Amino acid sequence: MIPVATEYAVEAAPRRRRLLGQLYVQVLIAIAAGAVIGHFWPDFGESLKWLGDGFIKLVKMIIAPVIFLTVVTGIAGMKEIASVGRVAGKAFAYFLTFSTLALIVGLVVANLVQPGAGLNIDPATLDAGSVASYSAQAHESTLTGFLLSIIPTTMVSALTDGSILQTLFIAILFGITLSLVGKPAEPVFDMLERIALVVFRLVGILMRAAPIGAFGAIAFTIGAFGIGALANLGALVATFYVTSLIFVIGVLGIVARLSGFSIFALIRYLKAELLLVLGTSSSEAALPSLIDKMERAGVEKQVVGLVVPTGYSFNLDGTNIYMTLAALFIAQACNVDLSLGDQIALLLVAMISSKGAAGVTGSGFITLAATLSIVPSVPVAGMALILGIDRFMSECRSLTNFMGNAVATIVVGRWDGALDREALDRALASTPADRPARPAIEQDMD
Repeated sequence: MIPVATEYAVEAAPRRRRLLGQLYVQVLIAIAAGAVIGHFWPDFGESLKWLGDGFIKLVKMIIAPVIFLTVVTGIAGMKEIASVGRVAGKAFAYFLTFSTLALIVGLVVANLVQPGAGLNIDPATLDAGSVASYSAQAHESTLTGFLLSIIPTTMVSALTDGSILQTLFIAILFGITLSLVGKPAEPVFDMLERIALVVFRLVGILMRAAPIGAFGAIAFTIGAFGIGALANLGALVATFYVTSLIFVIGVLGIVARLSGFSIFALIRYLKAELLLVLGTSSSEAALPSLIDKMERAGVEKQVVGLVVPTGYSFNLDGTNIYMTLAALFIAQACNVDLSLGDQIALLLVAMISSKGAAGVTGSGFITLAATLSIVPSVPVAGMALILGIDRFMSECRSLTNFMGNAVATIVVGRWDGALDREALDRALASTPADRPARPAIEQDMD
């Protein structure tokens, strides 16, 4: 007879191996290790920046092919081309509603909590030069320039320049054309579907490097800025994190409940991707994985292909909360009294300037500069107050943006009748070990 202790050890060892084999566990361990390295050996931590940058470059390398193949095969597989416009219309209605709501939430919380009150900072004493580069980038961004930037120089450059909207634009045109051509284009459609299998297998391979990327990114962040930077402006950081949490659990949680699923179950389902976003401070790092998991959760490919990439530019809930909250923090810190009319003007400007801000590190700061440059009441130089902690706030922006787009994809899929409820329930109720394997990517992603 095997002793009880030995029998338990025999059973526990494979269980531990299975647990350590999960991507989210590996990323979590990497984040903790990176934080320790950055805190105790800051110089060495800073030198590891290339690991995080390298992983993000690897993911960005594959984003354009993933979006192109997903959208083209999704649209070409539709029976009615009119459904493309219908899905896009529903998606943009959702984006406009909840992006505006996020701006309002940030505005209301800033007025209630007033995290900048009492600092009594003279704007003339701030180093405007530290934010000059961000202001310059903000001034270069115009509405017409943004619209023209959606059109690529060539069809091929849309896949090489790294612009999500350019890739989406070309993919929609190509998918519609493929559908209109009909039977003669079937060999092209079949070829693209086969290429998609290979590309998603490649995504699974690249995701195995996620712990290394998260380790390097966290080590650099803590090493360069120090955990102490959080204490200097802790009220703003804490207010932003709590507000974002309330938005995700409260607002998005209610939307999820009305749509028949639990926000907590969705968070568990996407835990590996959320930890990856936390480690890299970039929601783009998890974009290919989100597309794959939304399809596995029962949302039809054409809806996923349209909603997810478009949402990464037009549905940035975290960035919107940050913009109004940070703008009022700067005003309060510099003793600038904003009237209700000034705050409404700020809200309207932010609604426009927030569109097109890609979900990458630092874009929220540039968008804030664009907003403040149009609203003269709040000094742009005041952005120097939050420059040191923006990296920490970028992580929260990315996490909130990511969850907002995940919820949007399921909700729009449900609105359009393109959601398999049984597949969604299975995905959200199961653990990684319980899910049936998907040949191309499943074993690598979980």
